[in-house]
Amino acid sequence: MTADPDDRPRLSKRMGELGLCSRREAETWIVNGWVKVDGQIVDTLGTRVDRAARIEVDRRAREQQADFVTILLNKPIGYVSGQAEDGYEPATVLIRPENRWSGDDSGRRFDPAHLIGLAPAGRLDIDSTGLMVYTQDGRVAKHLIGGNDVEKEYLVRVEGVLAPDGMARLRYGLTLDGVKLKPAQVAWQNEDQLRFGLREGRKRQIRRMCEIVGLKVTGLKRIRTGRVLLGALPPGKWRYLRADEGF
Repeated sequence: MTADPDDRPRLSKRMGELGLCSRREAETWIVNGWVKVDGQIVDTLGTRVDRAARIEVDRRAREQQADFVTILLNKPIGYVSGQAEDGYEPATVLIRPENRWSGDDSGRRFDPAHLIGLAPAGRLDIDSTGLMVYTQDGRVAKHLIGGNDVEKEYLVRVEGVLAPDGMARLRYGLTLDGVKLKPAQVAWQNEDQLRFGLREGRKRQIRRMCEIVGLKVTGLKRIRTGRVLLGALPPGKWRYLRADEGF
C-alpha cells in the first residue's frame, strides 16, 4: 500500500511548514548539501520525509539567511507593486542608494546584492500609496502573504453618502466574488476619511467595499503592516527593516 503523500511531504515543503525557510530557499539548501534528515545529508530535490523526521540545517544556510534584508518603501501613485505592467514601472526602481531615507537608522550599509531576489510581500494598487514591504527572506514573505492574518491598516479618503447600514456592513457583512469577507476594523478618522484594518487583501478590496455602501474612494494609503508603521518615511523613499522590528 502506497503511503499517503500528506504523511510523507517533500522535504522542501516540510521545511516550509516548520518555518525553517521558504520552499525556494529549502531547495537551494538541499542541493548545496546543507540539510540533514535524521542525521543523513539529503541533497536530492523531491525527497519525501516522515513528518516526525529530525531536520537539521547547516550553519552556512543560517549565515546566508542572516544576510537577507527586508526593505520598507513608501510607494507613490503611478508605480505597480510587482512586475512592470501596462507600461508602468515597478516600485522597485525606487530602491536605489540615492532614494534611501536619510532617517534610516538600521545601521546597514547598502550592498547591490540586497536587490537580488527582492520580492514584494503583498501588493498595493497603482493608484494607492504607502507602506510596501520587499524582502529576500522567505520566512518574512510567508508570514505576510501566507494566510497568517497579519493586519494591515489604511487611511481611506472618500466622497459620497454612506448607506444607513453601511458602517456595519463594512465591518462585517460584505461579500466579494462570492466570498464572505473577514471582519474588518472600520471607523471614521475625520469627516471625509475612514481608517480600515484588514486581515486579508483581495484585489481592490477597500475600493470595492466602499462602492457597495455608497462611497467612492479618492485616496488610499497603507500606514501599517502588522507591528511595523510607515511612520515618517517620505513618499518615494525606502529604508531597511531594523533588527529590533518585526511584523
